[in-house]
Amino acid sequence: LSSQKKFDEIKKANQAAAKKLVEDQFSSSSEDDDEDAEVKQGKILAKTFTIYTSQTDGDASELERTRQYMNEAFQSGAMTCLICIASVKRNQAVWSCCGCFCIFHLVCIQKWAKDSLFLVSSPLTDDDFGKKDYPWPCPKCRFEYKRSETPSRYYCYCGKVENPTLDPWLVPHSCGQICEREFKPSCGHKCLLLCHPGPCPPCPKMVTTTCHCKKAKPVPRRCSAKEWSCHLPCGRMLLCRQHTCENSCHAGDCQPCPRVSKQRCICGRQTAERLCASPQWQCDQVCGKPLPCGNHTCEQVCHVGPCGDCPRSGKRSCPCEKSKFTLPCTEDVPTCGDSCDKVLECGIHKCSQRCHRGPCEICRQEVEKQCRCGKHTKRMPCHKPYLCETKCTKIRDCQKHQCRRKCCSGNCPPCDQTCGRTLGCRNHKCPSGCHRGSCNPCPETVDVKCNCGKTVIKVPCGRERTIKPPKCKQLCSRPPTCHHTTQEKHYCHFGRCPPCRQPCQKMLACGHLCPVPCHDEALVKQTGLHQSAGPWEQPSEPAFIQTALPCPPCEVPIPVECLGQHEVSPLPCHSAKPYSCKRFCGRLLDCENHTCMKECHHVTKLNSSADGKKAGLECSQCEEECTKPRPSGCPHRCVLPCHPGDCPSCLQMLKIKCHCKLSILYIECL
Repeated sequence: LSSQKKFDEIKKANQAAAKKLVEDQFSSSSEDDDEDAEVKQGKILAKTFTIYTSQTDGDASELERTRQYMNEAFQSGAMTCLICIASVKRNQAVWSCCGCFCIFHLVCIQKWAKDSLFLVSSPLTDDDFGKKDYPWPCPKCRFEYKRSETPSRYYCYCGKVENPTLDPWLVPHSCGQICEREFKPSCGHKCLLLCHPGPCPPCPKMVTTTCHCKKAKPVPRRCSAKEWSCHLPCGRMLLCRQHTCENSCHAGDCQPCPRVSKQRCICGRQTAERLCASPQWQCDQVCGKPLPCGNHTCEQVCHVGPCGDCPRSGKRSCPCEKSKFTLPCTEDVPTCGDSCDKVLECGIHKCSQRCHRGPCEICRQEVEKQCRCGKHTKRMPCHKPYLCETKCTKIRDCQKHQCRRKCCSGNCPPCDQTCGRTLGCRNHKCPSGCHRGSCNPCPETVDVKCNCGKTVIKVPCGRERTIKPPKCKQLCSRPPTCHHTTQEKHYCHFGRCPPCRQPCQKMLACGHLCPVPCHDEALVKQTGLHQSAGPWEQPSEPAFIQTALPCPPCEVPIPVECLGQHEVSPLPCHSAKPYSCKRFCGRLLDCENHTCMKECHHVTKLNSSADGKKAGLECSQCEEECTKPRPSGCPHRCVLPCHPGDCPSCLQMLKIKCHCKLSILYIECL
């Protein structure tokens, strides 16, 4: 039972690991960078832009920003969650900010919103908590969202479909339907692209509209560029009601009149040249007109209208405002003699002096005062504050440091120390004040460059260690490492250049050029470098070294004649030398009756005029008997070995009888 249980546990773990591996392989951050993927991406973009470009007669110039967002959705590692500094994969739930259109993991933004709301509401008392809907900001653009706008579900970019299905032929996290979001600024039309990341492009609809000044005839224009100028003089009446606007046709209100004219001030005493747009102005002279009382003059600076009554006429109060007197404007109001009784600056006691002019004195009463922290009391003048020397030991809102302020009232100020914790990028430290919760994402961006440095992409700080370098369309400019003066054209890259595939073209000893691919940096396996200590030692991987190999033997075909001059065959240059064709020699021997039966061999010519079919010294010697036909009647063989020409006369002696058979003669056979 225990073995079966262990087997089941290991089986489940392996299945989970295999499932995770498949999901990782099918993510946006692991897209293969091959030509098929680029073709597929191009088809998806074309499908997304089809309806829009049909309205613009194929013009896609306004779609560059949207195209950039969509390319980042496909590009490996380009979509990064700024909260966890990890890649956003196509099979993960995400949330997009409506301000900066940055994409975050749904779980990360939920935790961010929760932490932000907790940090904002933590200094509040229990009575204040929940009375105000405090906002939480986007980690990137700081756009504020209400508590009720905290995302709880995973939606596509256009917000129509919850939990959009994973489709390899759609933009990641897209539902594939028409976007239909309102254009910004609103024009009454809706976006025509398929569900897409980033902002919607300008409205492509055609509308008939006139210029700003309404003088030109209405013309059809794109809705996104329906505001236009005819460049004729505006001609609208300016606020001065004397001149008209001379600027070319423009949007909004006309600028103030730029002309200068002589204008009087409000009181009419002074005249000055001023802008026509600001005719109302005051001089710095006091009015000085006699008031109705006949005793005083107006003290107002340049004003319009009547001066009004004398400010000292009518009923006036004494300094303590307890008694009122009706006196001529030429007399001052006397003090009433009663106590002042105005509340002093301490807010507790009243002034004990008699009615007086001017401010009251400071409070000098002796009171029992409690210090600000409430731990000590002391008798002292009321106007003096009492602060003890006790330092506050309460923990500040950062939950790390003590207040340490003398005689603290309990409402400790925020921590004034710098946080200094290492941010998620692991490159910088948090510059904010000491705080609770997670630090804000690192605001810095890092340039990730290709090897030559001409192609650059900006990524959030911390992602430069894991993101793939950008694809560079520039040609590699490194010098060749082989004997060639130039290398094959290939794009900028990291690491070693690919092996040179150009023909070697080195001069061989035979005078021909080496036609095989360049072999100056061939990989050669090294064997026998390490002897294993025993059968228990695992064999190591064979080591490869890069070395220059010699040129192979020349294979250029050379016509070569065989030794016996029977045939001419093409042979590789490195083995081009006379050879035996394995035929019989066939040269005519000295006997002129037989040919050389040796295998094809070299024949030395005795002189240049010798026949090419004549046997040489190396040919075999004829050892046959003469087999030429004998003259008629001669029964004897030729006494010579095989020879050229006619045979000699036969000299054999024959015994011949005469016709009658009576006599016998001895004569030569001839």
